[in-house]
Amino acid sequence: MNSPLILVTNDDGIYAPGLRHLIEILNNIGKVIVVAPDKSQSAQSHAITLDKPIRCEKIIIDKGKQLEFICSGTPVDCIKLALSKILDKKPDICISGINHGSNASVNVIYSGTVAAAIEASLHNIPSMGFSLLDHSVDADFSHTNEFITKLTERLLKTKLNCCLNVNIPKINKNKPIKGMKVAHQSSGVWIEEFEERIDLEGDRAFWLTGKFVNKDISENSDHNLLEKNFVTVVPINHDLTFGEQIDNIKALTR
Repeated sequence: MNSPLILVTNDDGIYAPGLRHLIEILNNIGKVIVVAPDKSQSAQSHAITLDKPIRCEKIIIDKGKQLEFICSGTPVDCIKLALSKILDKKPDICISGINHGSNASVNVIYSGTVAAAIEASLHNIPSMGFSLLDHSVDADFSHTNEFITKLTERLLKTKLNCCLNVNIPKINKNKPIKGMKVAHQSSGVWIEEFEERIDLEGDRAFWLTGKFVNKDISENSDHNLLEKNFVTVVPINHDLTFGEQIDNIKALTR
């Protein structure tokens, strides 16, 4: 049986520890092709590059058996380029991550990690975006192995045409992870604040800060399950139609 072809990317950049750890895991499952940004592309969502050329070249970073390409574009650019110019056949699965920080709730809207997985799903490729609830460069990813391996192997076996947003709690030896649960996206909002500063040139500048406010009391929301130390798996779709409002909007068009 041929090894499955696994396309891998992220939004933290090709040198990010989360991506390097993901590659190690997936090398035990199949043939890994990495196409990832040359620098951090966090919060780029589904952005693509139109105003300048995209550069992409083969690179060797470690002694793993994966084949890697470093790309000057966004995470979605990486997927598009991989499917159009790098791969000679459609991958069996696409996996993005491991992101440094949560992509639960409305964070999914801004996430380049998840957007890359969604882009692959547009081409009918089973896909997943993995995130760890730890922003630290020195984050411990060791406990993610079990969940990433299990979900990858099962999705490859079932060949479900789906896109999954998977969030994993930060490691805590005194608070073990309780397991995995399928969840829905929590409803919440970021309360933004812009910190005003004077830059090095003496000009006024603003730095985005803020805090997340969870508005979802449901036990099955991703945010609430993560707080209880479950790994959350949320099926997502590129169709943004708000079906529950269709009849109400029809009344506006009569």
